[in-house]
Amino acid sequence: MSSVSGNRSQTDLFIIGGGINGCGIARDAVGRGLTVALAEMGDLASATSSASTKLFHGGLRYLEYFEVRLVREALIEREVLLKAMPHISWPMRFVLPYHKDMRFENSTPTSRLLNLFMPWMKGRRPAWLIRLGLFMYDNLGGREILPGTSTVDLTRGPEGAPLQDRFEKAYEYSDCWVEDSRLVVLNARDAEARGAEIMTRTKVLSATREGDQWRVTVQDMHTGMVRDHFAKMLVNAGGPWVGDIIQGKIRSNSKEGVRLVRGSHIVTRKLYDHDKCYFFQGTDGRIIFAIPYEQDFTLIGTTDAEHDDPSVKPVCTDEERDYLLDFASQYFEQSLSRDDIVWTYSGVRPLYDDGASSATAATRDYTLKVDDKGGAPVLNVFGGKITTYRRLAESAMEHIAEVFPQAKTKWTAGVPLPGGDFAVADVEAMIADLQRKYPFLTPFWARRLMRAYGSEVSKVLGDVTNVAQLGRDFGATLTEAEVRWLMEREYAQTAEDVIWRRSKLGLRLTADEVAALDQWMKDATVQGAAAAAQ
Repeated sequence: MSSVSGNRSQTDLFIIGGGINGCGIARDAVGRGLTVALAEMGDLASATSSASTKLFHGGLRYLEYFEVRLVREALIEREVLLKAMPHISWPMRFVLPYHKDMRFENSTPTSRLLNLFMPWMKGRRPAWLIRLGLFMYDNLGGREILPGTSTVDLTRGPEGAPLQDRFEKAYEYSDCWVEDSRLVVLNARDAEARGAEIMTRTKVLSATREGDQWRVTVQDMHTGMVRDHFAKMLVNAGGPWVGDIIQGKIRSNSKEGVRLVRGSHIVTRKLYDHDKCYFFQGTDGRIIFAIPYEQDFTLIGTTDAEHDDPSVKPVCTDEERDYLLDFASQYFEQSLSRDDIVWTYSGVRPLYDDGASSATAATRDYTLKVDDKGGAPVLNVFGGKITTYRRLAESAMEHIAEVFPQAKTKWTAGVPLPGGDFAVADVEAMIADLQRKYPFLTPFWARRLMRAYGSEVSKVLGDVTNVAQLGRDFGATLTEAEVRWLMEREYAQTAEDVIWRRSKLGLRLTADEVAALDQWMKDATVQGAAAAAQ
């Protein structure tokens, strides 16, 4: 382990964690005039923030837990975020098939009330209650872009074609898709453009109070170089590691706890032809989604299972895989098997430990706790939904502003992320314009690039007139020009960063192609370091 004498950095805020909460707070804070440094021990969004169900949604099922404030805030945020990032987020319609066997999860307040006042229902969800919930969903947050709920005849429309014949009626409502890991990267990019220092592959070794400031010792995971940062306030946005940071890095006596809940997903071959999602309700009271994914696949999830140790990489267990397959097979006409699965992934949600009886019942709301008993303050961030990350950052800034009264007022609502400076309705026209400008792009390629980079696509591709000018072809429409952009502008360092977090091309590339990409990136990094040293 080596260190650099005299090499110190002084900032207002030091943020631990490069997930959506950490990067969202960094962007908000630096935009208010504070100096900010952020350290992430891996790649940006390398844990929970790249393993979500990829939705900006209000959380329809949370109404059963009476979490009205959380749902209302999330519903309002959907359109705020959609307007700020129309390239990586877009509206989707969700089809909720109804049948008489639908039941509540037993621990919900709604189920307990119905069992008390309507015991003859025996835990079933009546149609009128679902419609009431959807009425609230339509009206709690206000809508300008997204259409409201409608009723669907499954015996006639394309929505019913892949489903079993016993489903004749459905409700259809609106929510939004989001490319979760790209959302994190774009927040980090914007924060850095405004003056923040973003350090990936940088592990926090310790954080100690020295009077009215923090000394944060970090280590570059590549070079082994150790460096001290000094900050007036610390933000612990460590996600699944938030509790470990409190106990092991900060050594705080805080009694706040985190509950780790694993959510697993499966990706299958494309199961139906239309572009709508399904909201499936099980006889056990749980729900899952089936969502069109990456143009040629279907995403199914999620589960809720306790996860004890954040250092243990979450994986979709055989039990969870079979649960999702069986659940979906109760709806689709063609039963699903393990052979239909092309990929699985799993993430850990760091929920605030509210003492709920089950993982499903644990609150998805965020909780912010300031600890200033030992001198310099630390803000610990628990929980949160990707939909409310911007509001979480604003709430965090209310606490931070108590330490920094010079901080400017809130500003992020309506301010687009990089590449998102166009109208939601203009996406298709922009894809067509992109194909006219670069006629060698296939429809799949053009759509993929526009959905990733938005108005910055021309910067990624440059002034080329043919495919050869984009450099090496790594397969599945990934070229050297795009990889260089990701390395130089979006913090990518490995093939995994590129194919699973900056894109999902890992679903299409062969093992040999991935190995070749990884080697090329390593060589390019060495060459770049050598050139910088000259």
